[in-house]
Amino acid sequence: MKFVAITACPTGIAHTYMAAEALEEEARKRGHEIHVETQGSGGADLLSAADIDGAEVVIIAADTSVSGRDRFSGMPLIETSPGEAINRAGDVLDRAESAAHEGAPAATGAPATSAGTAGDGGGATTAATSTATPARSSKGGMVRQWLMTGVSYMLPFVTAGGILIALSFVFGDTLTVTESDVYEEFSIPALFFKIGGTAFSMLVPILAGFIAYAMADRPGITPGVVGGLLAVEIGAGFLGGLVAGLVAGGFLIWFKKLPWPRQLRALLPVLVWPLVATLVVGTLMIVVIGEPIAVAQSAMENWLQDLSGANIVFLGIIVGAMMAFDMGGPVNKVAYTFAIGAVSAGILEPMAAVMAAGMTPPLGLALATVLRKGLFDEQEREAGKANWVMGASFITEGAIPFAAADPLRVLPALIIGSATAGALSTLFGNAVQAPHGGIFIIGIVENWPLYLLAIAIGTVVTAVLVIVFKSIGSRKAGQEPTEVVNA
Repeated sequence: MKFVAITACPTGIAHTYMAAEALEEEARKRGHEIHVETQGSGGADLLSAADIDGAEVVIIAADTSVSGRDRFSGMPLIETSPGEAINRAGDVLDRAESAAHEGAPAATGAPATSAGTAGDGGGATTAATSTATPARSSKGGMVRQWLMTGVSYMLPFVTAGGILIALSFVFGDTLTVTESDVYEEFSIPALFFKIGGTAFSMLVPILAGFIAYAMADRPGITPGVVGGLLAVEIGAGFLGGLVAGLVAGGFLIWFKKLPWPRQLRALLPVLVWPLVATLVVGTLMIVVIGEPIAVAQSAMENWLQDLSGANIVFLGIIVGAMMAFDMGGPVNKVAYTFAIGAVSAGILEPMAAVMAAGMTPPLGLALATVLRKGLFDEQEREAGKANWVMGASFITEGAIPFAAADPLRVLPALIIGSATAGALSTLFGNAVQAPHGGIFIIGIVENWPLYLLAIAIGTVVTAVLVIVFKSIGSRKAGQEPTEVVNA
């Protein structure tokens, strides 16, 4: 059989390509032909017309909105998450085969998945690059996809702005950096701070704009961005941006379904829809919902600022465990997004805890494959070598193949190790403005020697627990490790 697929995840870094690789490998085993389009952070590796020609089923494995659905109009389509494509590629291909044989929509797997005919999505979009989610998706899955789309477009601003701001404080003192007018008194630290601050100021508007985009396509960008800008001005911050994006998208979904005269259709997407939606969303933000959200945002910021001692350590445990719970999935992204919101409020400890906790799963597994090679097969030992780099780079997804192969023993070890790293990071008072970079930005982490210690201890805890749990499981099954390598 011949299939085509699209894979996409919010960050567009790891899950996107791991899902593509898993689908390709499973299809090869079955003797099928498959062509996968990865819509990653570097753009889309587009399917050609020849790739699509003759394909029997479309597979979309995405946690965020994907573009170009119209290319597959009328073809049987199944949808799933990148996580299922990685962990259960066989199940995904089973459904694809069933859809091909029946020539009709296939049954779905996980609750968040959906199936249908390509092009039957909701959102009333007519653009050539539709981003609408299918009408039969669960409501919870649709909302999560909308939010993750906003986060995915926001992350480059977070990374670029956060690292530049952090570097400005490395090269200059606080007063020089924050008080200097770069146009009047030029300096490299002031330059970095100005550019980074400008990028960082766009976090909430971009988040809101692309949540609305995921819901209502391009007409949603203007009201979403304007709503986000007003949220910042009012002091509603990150929460205000989330609400503004959802309000803009929700209003447009309803507004676009009204019976419009044929004569106005050419003007609708470029004039009527964005104009009216911007006025409605702006009015609601200023008159109705902006101030209450600003109060809630202020309360959350005050709570974070008041955390100290055991409370801040407990927060580190929680966000640390969440980072390892699904390694780049929705729970992981909630913790990461929470930390970004804290950074935007000037509270930097949660971000350091999240990064430390996200580094330890791949690092711990890499260490475990060195200490006890016999507990792992050859493929896992090779993956362990790559995990040194992935862990150091804060790419938690490197741990996914190990957890997928043995979840009951590996996943608890990863969660405990990450919770340990997160707790120690907060206990040591580590703080960082940059939201990514892993070990490569260690010089801009506050109390960085202790931060390295927190990561090292979390890594060792992870490795030891993986070895203990897998050894216990092997003995219960009557299987002794084939090779033991001592530290």
